[in-house]
Amino acid sequence: MQRQYGILPSITMAQAILESDWGQSTLSKKFNNYYGIKGDSDQNSRYFKTQEFVNGKWVTVAARFKVYSSWQESMRDHSLLLVNGTNWNPRQYQAVITASDYKQAAQALYDAQYATDPDYPAKLINLIQKYNLNQYDK
Repeated sequence: MQRQYGILPSITMAQAILESDWGQSTLSKKFNNYYGIKGDSDQNSRYFKTQEFVNGKWVTVAARFKVYSSWQESMRDHSLLLVNGTNWNPRQYQAVITASDYKQAAQALYDAQYATDPDYPAKLINLIQKYNLNQYDK
């Protein structure tokens, strides 16, 4: 993904670890969604309860999450989301792609509203540092 799209491997791996709970979440095990990517139709997604940080507090909401046929398809879709942005903002994740290091990329993900958790950048950075994932960022 780094060679093809310019996404830091440490970020890709840390997000997969965090979003899928090391591949143990139902969303990842049953539906191959390792990045918590939301869906937009009954044909390509399933509803799950999830926690979102809204107005300074955690709330439980039902959200539609994409279903994938393989983890590779999930990884590719994650990369394409970062590269192509969303329907409403094609440049939404541009700062993630152009970040010079994993710390900037982690913060850029939060700033671009990939996740609502205010600790999201710190969680990604912690995983990257703990497991030395930045060794793959070349």
